[in-house]
Amino acid sequence: MGNVVVRCASEADLDALLSLYAELAGSKITAAPADRASAEPLLAEIFADPRRELAVAIVEGQVVGTADLIVISNLTHRGEPWAIVENVIVADGARRAGVGRALFEHLLEVARTAGCHKLQLLSGKHRAEAHAFYRSMGLDAIAEGFKIYFDE
Repeated sequence: MGNVVVRCASEADLDALLSLYAELAGSKITAAPADRASAEPLLAEIFADPRRELAVAIVEGQVVGTADLIVISNLTHRGEPWAIVENVIVADGARRAGVGRALFEHLLEVARTAGCHKLQLLSGKHRAEAHAFYRSMGLDAIAEGFKIYFDE
């Protein structure tokens, strides 16, 4: 696999993003991405948020990974913001080639530059390979995560 370039997503990346999100959702219908017509205004809303970084990883001109980082204002920790990462996916054929590492190095730098005191994410308990990767990037599994889905 060639060099990995990580950059902010653009409107031209929409189809690739939807394809990656479909791969992320797998057979879970409620996790499927929005249809293209609905996704266009949603993407514009994402781009309009200055505290959000929708990053894509490019190899040989193709989008092969993405992750979404949001910086959140905070009244604790001396008022330092924190960051959360969601919707992390590297295309199956691009895994174990440095794509995820390049993507996360970029996100960690964005969070540091924003003055965040922490970066966090949730990952399904069954995703052992992803957890090993997150640990290799310096993240620790130090908390129990909880969530509720309203569409299931």
